[in-house]
Amino acid sequence: QVQLVESGGGLAQAGGSLRLSCAASGSIFRINAMGWYRQAPGKQRELVATITTGSSTNYADSVKGRFTISRENGLATVYLQMNSLKPEDTGVYYCNAKYRNGMDAWGEGTLVTVSS
Repeated sequence: QVQLVESGGGLAQAGGSLRLSCAASGSIFRINAMGWYRQAPGKQRELVATITTGSSTNYADSVKGRFTISRENGLATVYLQMNSLKPEDTGVYYCNAKYRNGMDAWGEGTLVTVSS
């Protein structure tokens, strides 16, 4: 199994930046891709960005050009650099690992609050 621990959330002003980190441990060799999802109050969890072992990336339209996902040491650590933050970026951000068999692992989440 894989354990995921997020860090880096907090309070930012609109237009500001935050960087989230996700540290993976355990059976990392089973991971095919990692990503960030977020859930705003009263809304469903949604995809923010993903990155594969081959460094292919995918972004939600709402964050393209503002957020950047990157990785280090294979997929042991994944980052989400968030620039030009907007109040609508507020939510709990979850790190996700996609196993090669299609199953998922999730972190406990880190809260991001963007004030206007």
